[in-house]
Amino acid sequence: MPSNVIMPQMGESIFEGTITKWLKNVGDRVERDEPLFEISTDKVDSEIPASASGILREILFQEGETVEINTVVAIIDDDAGAVQDSAGAGNAVLPQEAEQTPGRDPRTEAADSRRGIRASPLVRRMAREEGIDLREIEGTGLGGRITKRDILNYLSERERIAEVTRPLVQQAQEGLGTAPSDQDEIVPMTAMRRSIAEHMISSRRTSAHVTSVFEVDMTAVVRIKEENAEKFALREGFKLSLTPFFVKGVVDTLKDFPILNASMVGNDIVYKKDINLGVAVALDWGLIVPVIRKAQQKTLVGLAREVADLSHRARQKQLSPEEVQGGTFTLTNPGVFGSLIGTPIINQPQVATLCVGAVTKRAVVINDAIAIRSMAYLSLTFDHRLIDGAVGDGFLASLRGRLEGWSYTID
Repeated sequence: MPSNVIMPQMGESIFEGTITKWLKNVGDRVERDEPLFEISTDKVDSEIPASASGILREILFQEGETVEINTVVAIIDDDAGAVQDSAGAGNAVLPQEAEQTPGRDPRTEAADSRRGIRASPLVRRMAREEGIDLREIEGTGLGGRITKRDILNYLSERERIAEVTRPLVQQAQEGLGTAPSDQDEIVPMTAMRRSIAEHMISSRRTSAHVTSVFEVDMTAVVRIKEENAEKFALREGFKLSLTPFFVKGVVDTLKDFPILNASMVGNDIVYKKDINLGVAVALDWGLIVPVIRKAQQKTLVGLAREVADLSHRARQKQLSPEEVQGGTFTLTNPGVFGSLIGTPIINQPQVATLCVGAVTKRAVVINDAIAIRSMAYLSLTFDHRLIDGAVGDGFLASLRGRLEGWSYTID
């Protein structure tokens, strides 16, 4: 009997996925739970296992195609015989799609509702006529509802940007810009890359970004790390890095500065009870930010274990969508690549993110004498709508004090 392979739902707010790679070809033997294909959503990349053992007889959607959840994407013949009539399997859709009312698209409205987009029919009509994606607009109405004024303000801002860029477009049309030549290669953006691009533009449009930079003496932390490196690796099975030290320092500092662990909803400030710390992980195909939940309850070693686990599974495409959602503050560490200072973009709806630069030995002046110390730059980007410079600098000063006078033990 043939077995249908369907596009799974990878989280409550995810309703489609892009097939990025088939790991088996038609005619190949597959075993149940063996990785069959890879998908990319706006939250996470994942490997999808086969739902049954048998011969992969038909692939209904190719790499690069975006497919709604619950749609049949392939057929496995577990009898290794002729595949039964599968006509129409490629068109399998959610049951409610068969009952559409002429003149409107209930799938779009249902998807908007599931994404938390609240808007009246008038606002939706204006958005359709103007080609506006409602996900790009932050509603200022009751409960985050998108109002007519929000649409008009968005159109005004879009026109202002168009006026600024119009000369550049004209230059490109006249051959003075950077139009691609016949020798250039044009490659479509991946689903993850598109999601990152949209998220970054939306964040810049939403928050008033300000970045402050502090220099920190990491000598004490580096010494403790090196003294404990060998026994830690033997006990835990992985190497101790500097990242858990930064994570622990940030978490404990956030306890004293809860405004940096908050978010904004309209004109209200939402103070988060838990510190759900996102730690950015660079991948060959993009960037992902898995979340350490209730980080305030974990020890240094516990945080080190979770950082190592989440980073490993992120690179193996084994994270669930829930593990990259709900962050309240983000830590990014481009210092591992040699970067000294960064000005990160805030991960909405958060209000701040910390960037850690490379820890390098430099000559510094201490008590009027020159000394060689392990130094690093910490860059805090915060939303100036909510956080003043004095508060942001106070957070950095407190964090610096924790790192320079490190007193935590490695249990």
